This record gives sequence, C-alpha cells and structure tokens, in this order.
Amino acid sequence: MKKNYWRVYAVIAILQIFGTSLFAQNEDELKVLIFSKTNGWRHPSIEKGQSALGEWADEQNWNLTLSEDSLDISVDNLKGVDVLLFLNTTGDVLGEQEQEALVWYISQGGGFVGVHSAVDTEMQWPWFRQMIGARFKNHPKVQEARSTVSHSHPAVEQWGDSLSFTDEWYNYKEPVVAHANVILNLDEESYNGGNMGENHPLAWYHYFEGGRVFYTGLGHRKGTYDDSGFRTHLSQAINWAGGRYDLALDEGWTDLLDQELSQWDKYLGVPHSSVSGLGDAPKSNDVRKGTPLGLHNDPKNVFSIQIENEEPVLAISGEIYGGLTSKQEYGNYHFKTDFKWGEKKWEPRLDQKRDNGILYHCKGPHGAFWNVWMSSLECQVQESDMGDFIALTDVYGDVSADRLEKENGNSYFVYNPKGDLTPLKWEKGYESGQASKNGLYEKPNGEWNTLEIICVGTTSLHIVNGHVVNVVKNARYDLNGETFPVSSGKIQIQSEAAEAYYRRMQIRPVEDFPKKYKKQAKLK
Repeated sequence: MKKNYWRVYAVIAILQIFGTSLFAQNEDELKVLIFSKTNGWRHPSIEKGQSALGEWADEQNWNLTLSEDSLDISVDNLKGVDVLLFLNTTGDVLGEQEQEALVWYISQGGGFVGVHSAVDTEMQWPWFRQMIGARFKNHPKVQEARSTVSHSHPAVEQWGDSLSFTDEWYNYKEPVVAHANVILNLDEESYNGGNMGENHPLAWYHYFEGGRVFYTGLGHRKGTYDDSGFRTHLSQAINWAGGRYDLALDEGWTDLLDQELSQWDKYLGVPHSSVSGLGDAPKSNDVRKGTPLGLHNDPKNVFSIQIENEEPVLAISGEIYGGLTSKQEYGNYHFKTDFKWGEKKWEPRLDQKRDNGILYHCKGPHGAFWNVWMSSLECQVQESDMGDFIALTDVYGDVSADRLEKENGNSYFVYNPKGDLTPLKWEKGYESGQASKNGLYEKPNGEWNTLEIICVGTTSLHIVNGHVVNVVKNARYDLNGETFPVSSGKIQIQSEAAEAYYRRMQIRPVEDFPKKYKKQAKLK
C-alpha cells in the first residue's frame, strides 16, 4: 500500500554554518520514497517515523510516498524519485530485479538515506554494504550516550561539538567503510555495551557510484522523531541527498594531503600479468579488461605518503593502474599542486611516455573508463603533453582549437583561444575527444612543476607553470539519454604505469578566474 502526501512550495534559504557554506542548488519539490518493509524485527517506531516525515514534508516541500512493497523498487518507479529512504527496514527485502534497480538508481545520481536498522538490511549483499557503509551486529539496551560532532554537513548544524542523546546504539560486523565521511562518532566511554573502540561512527555520508548516500544510526525510539534536533538531522540529510545543497569549501586554501590520505579513497584497477606478490588476485595482459582490485584494496601500496622536509608528499608507484579519488565533490574552485616524475616505469607502458593525469568533474562509478577511472575531464600529465585535455567517456566539453591533420589524414586539435569552438568527445559523431596544449612549459624530468586547474561554472583552465595551456568550456555529462551541464564532481589522481610525486596539493573556492589567467585565456 502506498500513500501520497502532496506538498506546497517552500523556499530553502542560503545558510552559512560553522564555516561551511551551504547553498540551495534546487528549490523545486523533492520526490521522496519512504520504504519501510521488514523481513525480520519490526521497529514499533516505523509508523511514528512515517507520520513525522509526513508532518515535516509541508515546510520542506517534499512530495512523500510511503511504501512497503518491494516492487516499488523498480527502474520505472525510481525514475521519478529524488530520494529513496529506508526507514528501519530489516532483513532481505529486495529480489534480484529490485537489487538491479537500486544499483541503477544510484548510478543515475539518485539520493539514498538509511535510518537506524537500514544497516540490518540485505546483509548478504556486498554492494549494499559498500553503499550504506556498515552491517549490524548487535546492540546493548537503550541508554544515553555521547557523540562527538564533525561540522562538515548541514545535518549536524543544530548541535555543538558534543551530542548527548538516548537511543539504541548499534555495533557493526566490520568497521564502517573507509570511503564514508563520519559526522557523528560515539564515545564508548559514555555508555555500556560498545565494542567498536574509539572509531565508532554513528552517522556518515558519502558520494557513491554517482549517487549521494547518507546514514544515521539514530531513529530507534518513537520519541526520537519528536526531537527537534533529530528533525533537522533527518530533514537536512534528505535535502542533501536530493541535491538541494552542495557542501562548499571553507574560505582560503585547504590542504588535501596528510599522512593518512584522509580526504581520499583508493581505487585500483586490473593488475598487469607482470605484477608479482598479489597471491590469487586476477591479473591480465590487457589491464582494460578483467576484475579490478577495487576500492581500498591497495596491496602494493601504489598510493602512499612520504614525509619530506616536514611536509607530506604523495608517492605514486604506478605499478598498477588506479585512481586516488577525493571523498568530496568540488565546484567553483582553484586546485593547485606541485608535480614531478620518478624513475620507474611499468607494463603495459614500458616503451611509452611516462603518463599520469588529474581527472576532475568525475561522475558516476569507478571503472567507467578502462575498468579503473571515472567519467571525467582530464588534465593530462604526460611527458611532453602536460596540460592536454582528454574527455573520458560521458563527461566532455568544448575547446577553442585549431584543427590540424596528421600524416595519415586523421584530424587532431590544438588549443588556440582564437580557434573554433569544437565539441570533443570520444564517441561516434565527434572528430576527437582530445585537445593538445598550446605550448610546452613543463620542466625537465625530476624537477617540480606547478599544475593548476581552475573551474568556474562549466568552464575550466589547465595551467602549467603559470601558463594557460587549455581551456574547456560548456562541460557536460550524458546520462540516461539526457545531457546535463557539469560544474562539479570528484577529483581523481591517476596511477598509470609511471612513478610520480605530488606535493603541496591545495584547493580553495573561487567566484571568477584570476585576471592574469583570464587575460591569457582571452575570457571576458
């Protein structure tokens, strides 16, 4: 049985909270599907939660649908859903087709919110665990506990640095997935029965395979839904998952490297057959095919941090294709880093140029390109080609360029700010998916280069040692038969068969391009 609550329009205000800017991306009505099917323990608070969400929906401008029918988790039905909320679901509630529909929904940019026992759902499905972040193990009796608060998300804006709350506190079968951004962490010294140690997340969010995912361990008791702080917590989770808010950078430069690589996820592709020391891990002579090592599975330490002169340096061995992926998505920013080549090269590029790359506006799942990288725009980092633009799969753009011909008659394009604006994508109907830089400004191997990428709206600049060498305009993303403008996404640093080093990697928010670069790029 489904129930619909039709809601009136409400304006979402721009907020400035604890140094994190949150802005309304989309004030339109959000279509929210509340799914509460249980195939195990059923929480008596489910009906209270449904009722509370219905009451909040007017001022939040949600169009709310309640369901306990698994058939509603279908591709056709989810096409019209902005946020799918699992409200105290338990057990195996999805068949094979429903599971496929959920994977599709997330890949298409859908928003997901899990409440409390949502982590006690689909326990034998590995993808679901990676998506939601944890699996329920057990819990002590209901009691008050204290949590530390990380003010990096609007869902905790209403609380101070510490939160005392009464609820049911879950222990998990394994540590919460490393790609989650934790915003509430339980202090096990404040209650009895915790067994996760100092790292005991209670609420978290992350960007997963194209979608936005939020989980909160709160929501066991009926009284929880009467708490004003929890109301803000869950409302802001839904609004963020539905794309109403992006998280903006703090003012000034933010360092992106630390000894733990805490702001990054590691994704490793298919090891070449020549790589040793991997046990039974599948390998291939064609690293574009086969089974990737996957997320946070880096047995060869391809990505690591070295401390030099008291500052972190990202060391990339290059031995296995991979991507170091930012946990956050960024838009309207200035990214800056130093880069230099190491000495080693690996198969399958032993006889080719040293290669690396900075991918940005990354969208969708890992592995979209060559079984390892995300759909994205690439600022090429390759010997003698530093700053080239390459469109990876479904993210692409236009470059003002001169059209030239190779000896074999094939066309290629070189950035020229006075050239013809040319759409570039590696797909039938396009002449190319790449534009070469307009000049060679990189330093000899072994010396540090300064690389910058500046993105404002759908335009981005590639800058090598102070020189604008490429400008990408009208960035866009093809998804499910439609084309959308792209102004934000994750950042991914490549490992591509060559030893490389990055240091002083920073990012800051911007509203416009610096005048000196604007002049070079001949932008108005």
